[in-house]
Amino acid sequence: MKIVVCVKPIPDPSYWARLPLDPKTHTLRREGIPNVLGLLDKCALEEALRIRDSCGGKVTVVSMAPLSTLGTLYQTLAMGADEVVLLSDRCFAGADTLATSYVLATAIKKLGQYHLVLCGDKSLDVGTGQVAPQVAEFLAIPHVCHVLKIDLLDGGRVRVKAKTDDGHIILETDLPAVLAVHRGINQPRLVSLMGLVAAREREIKVWGASDLEVDPARVGLVGSPTQVAQVFAPQRRRRGELLQGEAEEMVRSLMARLEQAGVMPT
Repeated sequence: MKIVVCVKPIPDPSYWARLPLDPKTHTLRREGIPNVLGLLDKCALEEALRIRDSCGGKVTVVSMAPLSTLGTLYQTLAMGADEVVLLSDRCFAGADTLATSYVLATAIKKLGQYHLVLCGDKSLDVGTGQVAPQVAEFLAIPHVCHVLKIDLLDGGRVRVKAKTDDGHIILETDLPAVLAVHRGINQPRLVSLMGLVAAREREIKVWGASDLEVDPARVGLVGSPTQVAQVFAPQRRRRGELLQGEAEEMVRSLMARLEQAGVMPT
């Protein structure tokens, strides 16, 4: 069983307030912001590792991201991935979901035979949920999203339990297929410090545009049909004030201020 897991290093959510926007490209400037792996990506990798450990095979992690995310991708090796391929090139920058999916699918084809492609349902930073279905379309294979359980069947088929608005549905499809996992499918294993140290001794392959032989007109900002028309910071019209003193004193002060503001009748 050869499994490909697509992951996306994202800016650490605790630093999101410090993420500036490029006024020209309308994209985020992520320099100096640490990266992390999102929970859904970890769930996808965890599920791939469990299938491999049960059935045998190989787990390959593929990610399209800047070279600065190499440190984050070592976590996937520490979790147990067999190999990692980083797709990194300046011409990939500013890609929307379609351009990203095109590059990911091209890399998966370059890897050769595969049986399963696992992804998270959505990334934490953008969260459109479009990449997995688009990758499947580029690969011309079936896909299922919101997957809560995966069972491999005889005859090259897979049965999945997928979440719906009203509950869940059971689906079967042929392999290869793209499956986007939902939160709750598993609990990702923890990464030890020694595991990270050992992972950093291993090689992460880096493929650029020339390695993939992609069409330059279909990658990056120029290959993205989704364009941000305008980005602006909302004006702050409210201000907070902290009242001090005993409870009764603060209540009297609050009532007086509300009366002055015309919020409460005098």
